[in-house]
Amino acid sequence: MTENVDSDFRLFMQRAEPRLRRALVAAYGAERGREATAEALAYAWEHWENVETMANATGYLYRVGQSRTRERLKRPLFVRPEHPEPWFEPSLAPALEKLTERQRVAVVLVHGFGWTMREVAESTDVRVTSVQNHLERGMQKLRAALKVGSDV
Repeated sequence: MTENVDSDFRLFMQRAEPRLRRALVAAYGAERGREATAEALAYAWEHWENVETMANATGYLYRVGQSRTRERLKRPLFVRPEHPEPWFEPSLAPALEKLTERQRVAVVLVHGFGWTMREVAESTDVRVTSVQNHLERGMQKLRAALKVGSDV
């Protein structure tokens, strides 16, 4: 029986971990996102008998990662002067910081990682229409902050 549990969990990890990690990194930055992923997957292993029966286990684990990370949020997202990222617009990070968490997740996953709105919805356990609204509002705020686009 233990062998089957290990095998089932291993298969789940192969499917869920990359998506979960990308979503949490998009929400909390690289370091915190990876920590949140590890916390969520540890929770999944500890509670596997419940997690394996869930319709959207990855979405649930995204919420677990969020809640386990929230208390550690002390510094702003993306501000890491010791690791500058020269390949993107310097004012992008501060502009992304000003978005709500849901807007930032939608924008980064859709435009940064190329996810579909349905994939974001499934990973974050919200409706596709909610993702679309967060994406549109987030992009509108980014265009205004970066002074690009037709509505500026």
